[in-house]
Amino acid sequence: MNLSQQEWASQLEADTNAVILDVRTEDEWNEGIIPGAILNDIYKGQGFIYKLEELDKSKNYYVYCKAGGRSAQACSIMKQMGFENAFNLEGGFMNWEGEIASVE
Repeated sequence: MNLSQQEWASQLEADTNAVILDVRTEDEWNEGIIPGAILNDIYKGQGFIYKLEELDKSKNYYVYCKAGGRSAQACSIMKQMGFENAFNLEGGFMNWEGEIASVE
């Protein structure tokens, strides 16, 4: 499901069962992340799928990439794999106005 930047941020803030998933590359990840995100690069193909299989399907996933395209694709894959709730950040990280953390 696509959510606007504002909807995504406010829903995430109120969600006690939330996981933030960053599907960008490691280089993009190193430029800064949404605090609390976990990295799973969609370009890793089967490796991306393996990592998804390790995740708890009962959680609510807030998924983002740079512009919203890869994360929309990731949400679609997750839905096919049985994840009930995967929310795509429309406009992606490049339009994110919330807090940004640096990777340590």
